[in-house]
This record gives sequence, C-alpha cells and structure tokens, in this order.
Amino acid sequence: MKKYLLCGLMFGFAFIAPGHALQYNNGRSAFKFTAMGTAGVIEPKFKNTLFLGDFDLRAQYNYAVARGQTFGLVYSWDEEALAGHDISHDAFALYENQDFGRIEVGLTDSAARKLSVGVPDVGGLRVNRKPLFYKRISPRGNVIPNTSVSSGDGTPRINLVSVPTNVGQYGVSAAAFGDEFDYALDAGVKFRFPNGKLKSALSLGASFMEKPDGYSPASYLADVTADWRAQTSVGFNIQYNSWIFGTSAVAIYDRNPVGAPSDGISFGSGVSYDILNYSVSLSYMYSKTGIWHRDLPQYYDHTGIASFRYKYSENMELWTSVGLTTKTPFLATALKVNF
Repeated sequence: MKKYLLCGLMFGFAFIAPGHALQYNNGRSAFKFTAMGTAGVIEPKFKNTLFLGDFDLRAQYNYAVARGQTFGLVYSWDEEALAGHDISHDAFALYENQDFGRIEVGLTDSAARKLSVGVPDVGGLRVNRKPLFYKRISPRGNVIPNTSVSSGDGTPRINLVSVPTNVGQYGVSAAAFGDEFDYALDAGVKFRFPNGKLKSALSLGASFMEKPDGYSPASYLADVTADWRAQTSVGFNIQYNSWIFGTSAVAIYDRNPVGAPSDGISFGSGVSYDILNYSVSLSYMYSKTGIWHRDLPQYYDHTGIASFRYKYSENMELWTSVGLTTKTPFLATALKVNF
C-alpha cells in the first residue's frame, strides 16, 4: 500500500515540479504548500532488490496581525508518520515577532532538535533522522539512529525560540499531558559564524524527561520505562567553498531502566563536496547502547555510507549510495522530486 501511495505522489510531484512551491497571497494572509517524494530501490548484500521510498508534505498558513508580527498554522505528514500510524508529523500554531522570536504550541519536535547540527550527506537515506536503510536491513540490536536530542513529537509542546543573529540563537521547550512521560524539558543553542570564506556552526542541546513509561524514541530502539531520562548533544560543521565537514554526538542516560536498554551514545561524522550539478559525500555513524548499565546487554553498530547526487533541475535529482552496516553491505538508488 505504501509503495503505491508513494509512486502516486511521485507522479503528481513530477507533473507540477517545474514550478515552485504552491503559494497563495491575499493581503495579510499567505498560504504555502511544499512536498518531497523519493522512490527507488535498495539491495542488501547486493542480492535482493527491495523498494525504498520516502515522502514529506507540509502546509503552512500565515496571517500578519501587525507590522513585524505573524500568526501561523503548520501541518505536515511524512513517511515516518505513516509508518507509525500517525495522522501528522507536525500540527501546531505559531506566533512570530521580529523583535524577540517565535512561539510554537502543538505537536512538533523540540527546540533542541530543531537547532541541532547534523552530519553532511547528499543521499536520501536520512542519516540525521530515522535512517531509511534500517527499514530494509534490520539491525541485530538496539540502534540510536541519529545524533540529536529528541523527546518525540507526539506530546503537546510549547517551543520558545529567539530571533537568529550572526552570533547565536537559543530555544527552550516544555512538553506534558501525554501518555508516554510525565513531562519533558529541552533546551538548545546554535552559534553561527557566517562571515568570510570559512563558515561554521556549533550546536548544543540538552533534555530531561520525567518518568518515561513506554516512551518510543525510535523504531530501532526498545520502548523506554525508567525513573527519568537525560540527554545531551553537540554538533559542529565547517564550510569552505564547496566543502562541508561536520561531526556530532549525543549521550543518553536512563535512570533504573526496565527491559532492554535504549540509552547510550551515538556519534557521526562526514564530509561533502559540490561541483556544478554534482555532489559527493562520505558519512560514518556509530551507536552503542547499554554502556551505562552493567547488568544489561550492550550492542554496537557501525555504518559507513558513500553517496553521489546529480541535480537534474531545481526540483529533481538522482542519488545513489553504497553503504555498510556492522554486517550488511547495501546499494541504494532513487529519484527525488520536490517543489
């Protein structure tokens, strides 16, 4: 079913992609719709050819209530939400003020997650989110799939994020009234140094979750039940002309966990290079769970990925990746369409 849905979305995107995002402006009101679709194949151990797909739909409505002040509504749905049987990935209201920043209220990721810095990758395997290749190559144990702080997006939350400047941007979050934990507090900061030939960015994140009970952090991890969960992350990247280098890491600790461990460390590093319509990248990810608890089993995973991308147009690109998890090599290629 998912395969046919994604192929239908791809045909629709391809038909309207020569334009830009769908936009409608009428006085103080503005509406924008964007979409992305990826359809291709993956071959674990270079043997079995399996379908690989991804999509992301996002709609936003803004209303200018006064000069420099905007009220908005955001809704998004993607492959992650579909796989989790959720009706949305984002569903929140926002208020922006050019003098102090942005407030978000609803279902969405925390400010720490949104301000994080990830690993360079030009393919479409989502190495900074929930990796697509693990949908077809099941890991032998629990894997922390990315290197950013996360407390989920399915619990009502409020985000407060400052106005971005040339120096830094910070944000804080509070989530409660959900079924998976009592409450969660998150904070993040990003420092940008955009001037000159050498550009860089540094991000720091932290999170505390009180009494997670069946909290599901990712499909590659066991559900978390513990007294509390604490997380911290750091990310750094440097850009010089067409070169980008980045590295990031997250550490997660669960107090008195029940069942299989979902805490530990995850580290990533990568480099990418762009020339004309072509891009290449090398990425490496490492995860180890259970390291804080002697009475629980430990599991580690190494993943290396080399990716190539050809940008046919502003809205269409072809990417190919070859990778190796701890025990499984794979080849993946797909067409990506967006508008």
